[in-house]
Amino acid sequence: MSTQQLNRADNRGARGLLVVLTIFSLGLFLIPAFIIRPFTHQSAIGLRIALFVKWIAPTLTLLALLGVLAIAWSLWQRSSWLLRSGIITSLLLCLASTVMVQQNYFEWMFNPIKAAGFVAPGDSHLDDKEMVMTVKIGPEARAYPIVQMAYHHILNDTVAGEPIVVTY
Repeated sequence: MSTQQLNRADNRGARGLLVVLTIFSLGLFLIPAFIIRPFTHQSAIGLRIALFVKWIAPTLTLLALLGVLAIAWSLWQRSSWLLRSGIITSLLLCLASTVMVQQNYFEWMFNPIKAAGFVAPGDSHLDDKEMVMTVKIGPEARAYPIVQMAYHHILNDTVAGEPIVVTY
């Protein structure tokens, strides 16, 4: 086998490893994001897997990024513009995954209501079948529509002088 053929085989192997590391890095970000979604059923084993992947992902995505950088360095000089575009894409995707797994994007789903507004029961425009969560402390009562709580998930309020947290 000639030197040129060996170089082509090495390039193919390096390009394949570049693709594998990029997919691996993206998977470390996307698996927990896919399993833990609002308004979908999550099994206990699925949650266990997602939380484990979320736990190991910062280290593994950083290692994948370093691997992609090393491969990019070795391929860059002898690559065409098309391969360089692929190298840059791989680097950007791995970098994005490395940054995103450091974020707690699950908390982004919780958008607390800053200041709740309340109306008298007769003035509310709720459908008769709309579900609400209720709190009654002493003479005061509040009703929180499930539709809004499902989006915001959390609300700080005061009922009868008592600070409370309403969550759904």
